[in-house]
Amino acid sequence: MVTRRQTFRLYPNKAQEKALFDARRLHCYLYNACISHRQTEYKLGNKSVDYYTQQNALPAFKREWVEFATLNSQSLQGTVKRVDLAYQSFFSGLRGKPKFKSIRNYSGWGYPGKSGWKANTEGHHGTLTLNDLGITLKMRGKAKEWSNPGTLMVVYKPSKRQWFASFTVEVVTPDSKFGSESDLAYESIAAYDLGTETALTLFDGTEFEEIENPRFSHKNDDKVRKVAKQKRRKRAPKKGIRASRRWKKINKRESNLKAKVARQRKDWQHKATSDIASRYDIGVTEKLNTKGMTHTAKKGSKRKAQKTGLNKSILSVGFGTLNKMITYKIEQKGGLVLQLPTRIIKPSQRCPQCGAIHKEWAELKNRYHVCSDCGFEVPRDQGSAMVMYNVATNQQPGLGTSLVSLGCFSSTSETRKTGSMKQLGQKKRQKSHAEAETGVLETPSAYAVG
Repeated sequence: MVTRRQTFRLYPNKAQEKALFDARRLHCYLYNACISHRQTEYKLGNKSVDYYTQQNALPAFKREWVEFATLNSQSLQGTVKRVDLAYQSFFSGLRGKPKFKSIRNYSGWGYPGKSGWKANTEGHHGTLTLNDLGITLKMRGKAKEWSNPGTLMVVYKPSKRQWFASFTVEVVTPDSKFGSESDLAYESIAAYDLGTETALTLFDGTEFEEIENPRFSHKNDDKVRKVAKQKRRKRAPKKGIRASRRWKKINKRESNLKAKVARQRKDWQHKATSDIASRYDIGVTEKLNTKGMTHTAKKGSKRKAQKTGLNKSILSVGFGTLNKMITYKIEQKGGLVLQLPTRIIKPSQRCPQCGAIHKEWAELKNRYHVCSDCGFEVPRDQGSAMVMYNVATNQQPGLGTSLVSLGCFSSTSETRKTGSMKQLGQKKRQKSHAEAETGVLETPSAYAVG
């Protein structure tokens, strides 16, 4: 069983939309009240406030502020939990300190359980009833997979003045196609390398395939810069000063341009990843730290402009999103996705033919690699894809590149009935020990990809 998110568009009438806006405003007030509570307690008494303290204070809060009494209790707890998660991320160093949110930037609220709402649909259109607001909304959309929903998020997108309902559903994943060692579908394995010059470089053991970077952000840069310049000339919102109507108008235009780029990127990502998942049952890639790769340049760096351009190219492709999409789409049909540890494999520095490591290849300006040890020549991205493919199929020369020594892992933490690539390596080792004891040996390439 896996959890999937399915989103539908809501179509409220004027009275229903007013009720939605009122609920969104109250949840925004509660969010800011929780942040203020934590900040005040820490400043005055150096005390830390946790989630349970604020959750237990909700009944008294609703008695004091009667407008909150009609809202669902679990939805209010969900907003309090949202603040707690923001602080936990801040304490872990994953994001900045939580700030107060204006109603303009507050997306919506959620129902963390099945209480307070009901989805009247079988996965294709239908209606949504919100009991605490006393409204039933028309809903349109079609879910790829559907079952009894467990949670609900009500989201508002100001740029288009549209409401959405996002459900989480538990769906059954199909059994893996690899029932035993003898029927592994090795002919449908592919290693893919993510890059900025070429978005995706695939290698299936015989030929390469390159998917170009569409560069949606770069194509719309001029339009966004022009609108941003016009926006700076208008009266922006400040403390005690309202934004001018012209600023609001140009701000909406800027938001629409950025939203268009995001939609174009998402559409391309879905098309590219769906095509890959439809053709391959096993995907092999490297585990990337996208956040670390897109850090800003250090203070005083002479290559600040180059680093900014590189970050923009990485974010334009969307390394993290592409990896997630390929992973869940391949696993959705019962396949496997193998993520190799980059620091051990060093796919961009290792020669695919002899396994030698060349540290000078790590520089991005080296786009074509020539091995000084064996003379093998290959473009940078193609070489990385070859190394990952060879490691996954136990054909890569070099110390520590076998699956067993790597302790390589699937993209999911659950144990599959059919056995992941790690389990396959363990079975091979066990079989080798058994054969050594009986005196019957088999070559290590017996399970290699042919």
